[in-house]
Amino acid sequence: MFKKILIIFLLASALLPAQEKKPKKEAKPILHEVSNKDVVQGTYPAAAKVEKVNDYWYKIIDQNNKIIGFAMSSLPYCLTVKGYNNTTPVMILTDKKWIIQKVALLTNWETLGYVKKLEKKGFFELWVGRSLKEARSVQIDGYTGATCTAVAVSKNVDFLLTNGIKNLPRTN
Repeated sequence: MFKKILIIFLLASALLPAQEKKPKKEAKPILHEVSNKDVVQGTYPAAAKVEKVNDYWYKIIDQNNKIIGFAMSSLPYCLTVKGYNNTTPVMILTDKKWIIQKVALLTNWETLGYVKKLEKKGFFELWVGRSLKEARSVQIDGYTGATCTAVAVSKNVDFLLTNGIKNLPRTN
């Protein structure tokens, strides 16, 4: 009889903490505003202005009115591509030879800690230094803890690469 009571007590003790644990409540998403100008000038400090070339491309121009690079943004095209909390628009910056210089997440609602985790693991650098065509073959690995964000960003990048290659502006 004592053994039965002991066994019931041990089983109840083992199950009780599991029942009392409540899942952590997710914090409300916070909007992280990213200035397009800061993204461009972070890569091209000499940038004086950005002018639209076609539906996908913008030319980055210096004070002497010379083209120093190009940019494209997934806004407004990828509004249905959602990360963990909402849309994950990106900007891709290239030089005049179509080599990617930067992939940046624009204004978003993603959890900042997960975005920082992706940055620390070099996720946004996967495409940097590659031509637009080479960048299309980049395969992302699983990014534990930030998979939704990584997949959404990759979809935005893939969209831009596919459409950007088809609509390259003239470089002169």
